[in-house]
Amino acid sequence: MKQPTVWTFFYGSYMNLTVLKEVDLIPEHYEVAKLHGFDIQIQSLANLVRSEPHCVYGIIATATHEELRRLYAHAEQVLGGLYLPEAVLVERRDGSWRPALCYIAPSLPSQPAARDYVDRIVGPAKEYGFPPWYIERLESFRS
Repeated sequence: MKQPTVWTFFYGSYMNLTVLKEVDLIPEHYEVAKLHGFDIQIQSLANLVRSEPHCVYGIIATATHEELRRLYAHAEQVLGGLYLPEAVLVERRDGSWRPALCYIAPSLPSQPAARDYVDRIVGPAKEYGFPPWYIERLESFRS
C-alpha cells in the first residue's frame, strides 16, 4: 500500500534534489514556491526566522511522513540541527497558494556557513530561476 504524501517547503540544502537523494528521498512532485513573512539565515545550517517584510524562495515537494521523519532525524543526529514542523501557506509560481509543512529550528549553533554548504543551496537556486536579488542574498552567507 502506497503511503500518503504531504507537500513540504524546502528552503536550504534540502531544496537540492541531489542532497535529498543522498538520504533516499526522491519527491514524486516538486515545484518552485515562496514563503512570505520569513527570512533565511545560513550559518552552520539554513534556518528561517519570522520577518514580516521578507520572503524565502524554495521548493515544495511531496514526501511521506516516514521520509520526513528519517530526513529530519538525520538533520538532528548527524548535522546537529533539531527542526520542527510548522504549517505554512506558500505561493506557487502561478500565484496560487498551497498549504505545506515547513521545518524550522528553534535555535542553531551560531557558526559561519561552510562555503560548500552555501554552494549546495545557491546552485539549485540558480537552476530554479530564483530572482537575482535572492541569489545575491544566499551568496552573502559565504564565509
